[in-house]
Amino acid sequence: MTPTRPDAPPSQPIDDAERRRYERLRITLLGRYMIESQHEYPCQTIDMSPGDLHIQAPNRGQLGEHVVLYLDHLGRIEGDIIRHSHEGFVVAITATPRKREKIAAHMTWLANREPLETPEVRRHDRIVPASTGIGLTLQDGTRHNVQIMDISPSGAALIAEVAPDIGAPVIVGRTSARVVRHFKGGFAVEFGEIMGKQDFARMIGSRS
Repeated sequence: MTPTRPDAPPSQPIDDAERRRYERLRITLLGRYMIESQHEYPCQTIDMSPGDLHIQAPNRGQLGEHVVLYLDHLGRIEGDIIRHSHEGFVVAITATPRKREKIAAHMTWLANREPLETPEVRRHDRIVPASTGIGLTLQDGTRHNVQIMDISPSGAALIAEVAPDIGAPVIVGRTSARVVRHFKGGFAVEFGEIMGKQDFARMIGSRS
């Protein structure tokens, strides 16, 4: 993904007074982002509103820097860094009024949905893919080659020489995930979203 500033005038950040009108919701979503250096990092949201996002991020960028984010459930969001925090930074969202309404609707749904972390929802058959090698991006932006021990649409067990902290956001291939367990020689991750058939087939290298 490449950070590009919107060309259409209607896609603008809202001013401070307008942004404060929106209620900030504590919603945790996994994702990835790219600043103008074009280096990609994993991230997760801390809280958000249709006007801005507070992101836990390893690279805080520069104030005023443009950033492109891909967040589970919300997709692509663009904006500018307006404030640094201890955890990361705050992004003022750049969007058309129509897209901002859609973001608001999605955020309301995410804030009110029933928890999706129950064993019944997360239980999927695990398989060993034909091709086990895959790239892993850690929270600090470093990349490593790891091996898939087994995988399902909701998570994977990875053989790796690194051991990210429990709860750390990572990117497995192009999929946002969170570390949930360590074991000897590797660790397990849970994907931010349960993968659909096409995405899962792409992940395991299947053409079916």
